[in-house]
Amino acid sequence: MNISNQVALVTGANRGFGKNLAAELLARGAKVYAGARNVDTIDLPGAIPLQLDITDPASVAAAAKTASDVTLLINNAGIATGTSLLTGAFEDIHKEFDTHVFGTLAMVRAFAPVIEKNSGGAMLNVLSVLSWLSVGNEGAYAAAKSAEWGMTNALRLELAPRNVRVAGLHVAYMNTDMTANITAQKSDPKDIARIAVDGLEADQYEIVADDISRHVQQGLAGGVNALYPNLSAK
Repeated sequence: MNISNQVALVTGANRGFGKNLAAELLARGAKVYAGARNVDTIDLPGAIPLQLDITDPASVAAAAKTASDVTLLINNAGIATGTSLLTGAFEDIHKEFDTHVFGTLAMVRAFAPVIEKNSGGAMLNVLSVLSWLSVGNEGAYAAAKSAEWGMTNALRLELAPRNVRVAGLHVAYMNTDMTANITAQKSDPKDIARIAVDGLEADQYEIVADDISRHVQQGLAGGVNALYPNLSAK
């Protein structure tokens, strides 16, 4: 994929990783729609602000009508409620799934015909190393991201015959507002944005962006004993 020839839409582009992704695409010559719930929060010279709430069907439909020339959809919009599956409020668990799973799916369903009409293109779902691994007591996010990974795999097969490539990005913590209260190794979102766009240009289906994600991916073959050694030790 030649990025300079693409018309991209990045959801959640007003801050953090989404803003860095949009900036990287602009730097490579793409036309970029920057989606956000509040367009007044978008500060990205060269991008086209687009009001978009991926959990609102009317907003998604309006965005697909406005951005009718899109050939590259990047599903980046996310939420992190820090909710335990066992003790957390169901309302917060629903927010995780409504955003990462059903919101992302709504965008895919709305823009698949748009991209197909525009002679094909690609979608990138921003996943997480937590698609493969759960840590701590914040299982709602990991469960939703795992579901989004499974959905990405299914959509990849369904959309390939329509000339729409579906890629997934796996990455551990990045230095953004969402992870401000987390003490852990963090990547620079600018670096991950570059890696993600490199992967799109190389037509990769799965982009594993950092060493932590690569290590966890390798551990999948070892099952529970490899991923959760503390359980095996008990």
